[in-house]
Amino acid sequence: MLSFLPAPAHRWLLRTLQPWRLRLWGLLRLRVRGTSVLVFDDRQRVLLVRHSYHRPDEWMLPGGGMGRERDPVRVAQRELREETGCLLENATWYGSHPVVTAQGWTNLTELVAGTTRDAPRCDGRELNEARFFALDALPARTCEGPLHYIAMWRDWIEAQNGSSG
Repeated sequence: MLSFLPAPAHRWLLRTLQPWRLRLWGLLRLRVRGTSVLVFDDRQRVLLVRHSYHRPDEWMLPGGGMGRERDPVRVAQRELREETGCLLENATWYGSHPVVTAQGWTNLTELVAGTTRDAPRCDGRELNEARFFALDALPARTCEGPLHYIAMWRDWIEAQNGSSG
């Protein structure tokens, strides 16, 4: 949306407007729907990102808002490609996670898992950093969302394996 702006101006606007956007969502008691993408490389490492505008010191999963789009897998593919340049393959939806935030808006996160053969690169706008990590060696500053979503994914995999045997 702001791609016509130089990257530094884009980052400044994101950092400046994000707190106001969250307050407005709270005042309006909005229900916002987005995706988080659990994407693995060929070594079964998970991709984590650090945003330039929202909790920039913490590692999170890539993802973004769904807008009017209804298919979480398509949104996950689009967001991953826009933010990191990675193609999402073998993508599957594995759950939803609703949270009422402290500001009063509802964040409904659609969870998508898949793989990529690509090396991530930061877009220079939304992301400061993007790297793969072993699941047993996540960075200390990984926020609670990815930890919860990884646990949900493990439960989903276990349920899939149990139902196929």
